[in-house]
Amino acid sequence: MDLMAKSGTTTQGLRAAIERSGYYPALVAEAVEAAVGGEPISSYLVHQETTFDSNEVRRHVTVLVLTGNRFIVSHTDEQAADAGSPSPYATTSTESVKLASISSVVLSRVVANPESYTPGQLPREVVLTIGWGAVSRIDLEPAACGDQNCDADHGYTGNSTADDLSLRVSEAGDGPEAVRQTLLFAQALSEATAATSAPSAR
Repeated sequence: MDLMAKSGTTTQGLRAAIERSGYYPALVAEAVEAAVGGEPISSYLVHQETTFDSNEVRRHVTVLVLTGNRFIVSHTDEQAADAGSPSPYATTSTESVKLASISSVVLSRVVANPESYTPGQLPREVVLTIGWGAVSRIDLEPAACGDQNCDADHGYTGNSTADDLSLRVSEAGDGPEAVRQTLLFAQALSEATAATSAPSAR
């Protein structure tokens, strides 16, 4: 798997990161810049991944952009020629989410040798999961009471989890800088959503 993650600020820096990814940069940059419009950029992350599907090599790139008011997601996939298209093609989509609509920013860290962990040490792997209500996952299981001999039907219990976007970056596969940049973007997004949801002072 080939994964790249870059984070930073400014429109010029975002364009440069997209070009460095080498993944249809003109197409990706045009879609992202159109979605951002004239808003100043607070932070961004460019995440390119190559996967193997049977005998095919599939590439796709996700660009995350944080502005003062919005969280923008752009995803571009390439497809091989098929019955509907005689030539290969790419599909690009963008979604703009108000910061107030983001319900969760989950950052999972995997740390090797936790007994010797020191503050500031990079995790071995991070998974950034962002939810804003477009997609949710429900995990159900039979409900039970405290009586072990009870055979009554208590229905079901479960949890609903927002799971609109999930990105995984590892130090072994992607390098420490990719992990560091993902942490920086996650922190910027968490701080922005916290500021948006904080009650205004009277």
